[in-house]
Amino acid sequence: MKRRDFLRGVVASSAAGVLADSWGATTQPNPARPHVLVIHTDQHRIDCLGAYGNAQIKTPRIDALAADGVRFNNSFCPYPVCTPSRFSLLTGLYVHQHRGWTNHCTLPPGTPTLPGLLRKAGYKTKAIGKMHFTPTYLDAGFEEMELCEQDGPGRWDDDYHRELMRLGLVDVNDLEDQRQEYRKNAPKEYWEKFGAMASNLEEKHHTTTWIGDRAVQSLEKWDEAAPRMLMVGFVKPHHPFDPPVPWDTMYDPEKMTILSGWTEENLPRDLAHSKGYFPHKDLTRPAVRRVTAYYYATISQIDHHVGRMIDVLKKKGLYRRSLIVFTSDHGEYMGFHHLLLKGNCMYDPLVKVPLIVKFPGELGAGGVSEELVNTVDVAPTVLKPAGVKPGKDMSGLDLASLREGGGREIVFCESSGGKEVMARSRTRKLILRTHGKTGENLFFDLEKDPLELSNLYEDPSRKDEVARLTRAVEDWRPARDLPETYLDEDARQINQPNVPSRDRSHRREIIEYYDRKMKAAKR
Repeated sequence: MKRRDFLRGVVASSAAGVLADSWGATTQPNPARPHVLVIHTDQHRIDCLGAYGNAQIKTPRIDALAADGVRFNNSFCPYPVCTPSRFSLLTGLYVHQHRGWTNHCTLPPGTPTLPGLLRKAGYKTKAIGKMHFTPTYLDAGFEEMELCEQDGPGRWDDDYHRELMRLGLVDVNDLEDQRQEYRKNAPKEYWEKFGAMASNLEEKHHTTTWIGDRAVQSLEKWDEAAPRMLMVGFVKPHHPFDPPVPWDTMYDPEKMTILSGWTEENLPRDLAHSKGYFPHKDLTRPAVRRVTAYYYATISQIDHHVGRMIDVLKKKGLYRRSLIVFTSDHGEYMGFHHLLLKGNCMYDPLVKVPLIVKFPGELGAGGVSEELVNTVDVAPTVLKPAGVKPGKDMSGLDLASLREGGGREIVFCESSGGKEVMARSRTRKLILRTHGKTGENLFFDLEKDPLELSNLYEDPSRKDEVARLTRAVEDWRPARDLPETYLDEDARQINQPNVPSRDRSHRREIIEYYDRKMKAAKR
């Protein structure tokens, strides 16, 4: 049997294990080092791709990428919030190691990063889209950055919002959803539709198009000479759910199937934990179907631009050589337990994220892995074929060396500044809480209760199982005072012409501009 046919015939999680035999253990520079493309979405529930079995959503290009790579069915984020999870992807570290507990934090100086290590090894590195760093153009190893941020100070610094200002435009939907000074006066329609409305911007000015266009332009410059790394961070499908025309009509809300886990009302423990960004009690079946339709539309729009990127690589003859990663920072409830968005318990729809890895050549093509993997695995997985040794403290696994049954027995996730920890095996889940109104620890038997409805933490018959996962948490993160969030507003930034002045003098003008435009656009 030809090696190509053998690799295509490998089934389930053994596919990734085959790659270990192909690559061996070398970490020496490779003259045919792969180009690296990391595509990162925001708030993307794992079952919202055709490749993961969703029959309603249309994502043909990402599905095709999965068919050329390995799809990981048990992929978890390390922390279900944007910046902490992104820093873990870049560093291969858990959040308690890199200290980025919030969306307003900085990587400690000297922290090895995926783009930084690649750049040191001769790669040209670039980031496009949403990164969510502090400071906005933080030197995290990227030589160039073209940014499109969503909230925080980054909105007043990035390339995208400066361009909107030059064009006399304003992203009304996003400002109403993300900035409290505008959200408190948002129109009734916003609240009734849970932010699921067509964008006020034309498609050509929408964040997804802006990011996709610049990613394509950057890939057009790739060649066979110097190896390159590009990270493309899409703002969507993060709320508000505002696809532009004509994407907003792609799905009929009345025909949407509500995703698994819907309950007619909130569980008391969930409501006590958080009241939600939108009032949970107002969430109805028609409302969830509408949000689902608009959420899917934003994902299908991303799929279109992923296809454009892949077409460029194929046209230039670089697709086979490239290592491509598709993943997200965290998931989305989308009706699970009568919840929407994020910010509650570490249930699977929130902490599970899509992870597709297209390895160089045809290695592992069509493979499916059931192993427990984590976002911290991305950096080591990319560095190995590039001939670069991972940082000494990187916690992740090289997924190409992962064999069936040889991975983790337990995967971990943190939340709430580290005061909540999840330990999950394939069939059991423990969530330890040391704060909050309820202080309620949770334990679920996922074989009998996949929707995580029945808390068995106090069940005497589960005492040994709870103790085992509790010990696992203590071994993984020994009990001690958690490090404080690291923040340095004046940390080193990249040196490029598009980076605003360090004195932040530009912010006054842009903030005043958007304030004027929002007052004029009041609806």
